[in-house]
Amino acid sequence: MTIKVDVVTAERLVFSDDVDIVIAPGIEGEMGILPHHTQLMTVLQPGELRIRKGAQEFSLAVTGGFLEIKPERITVLADAAERAEEIDIARAEAARKRAEDRLAKHTSEVDLARAEAALRRSLLRLRVAEKIKHRRSGM
Repeated sequence: MTIKVDVVTAERLVFSDDVDIVIAPGIEGEMGILPHHTQLMTVLQPGELRIRKGAQEFSLAVTGGFLEIKPERITVLADAAERAEEIDIARAEAARKRAEDRLAKHTSEVDLARAEAALRRSLLRLRVAEKIKHRRSGM
């Protein structure tokens, strides 16, 4: 038994398939969603969205959004979402470095909040990208 999942952003359809389980970063913690789950709508926090289909696992970095669950379908309306294999590790590392530099030199509370958010996003992207790297190397 499977459930249809669509992960979409304002720009594109990021993922669409029939899967066994979705593990989402809900606002109150991780939540696992199986076929025929009760209907629910919730806010997503930035984090890793994991999707399993048979022996395959797909990891996506999401920066927040909404999750709608119906018995036969899950829809993730993400602010931003990237599949692990799409993440440019060098670019994410550069973003992490820039955010750390901004944190060290912040001049206002707004600068501090933006730098912290940028650092969290870059670390999330790096963590998700590293998972695919380890899977490919057989670890």
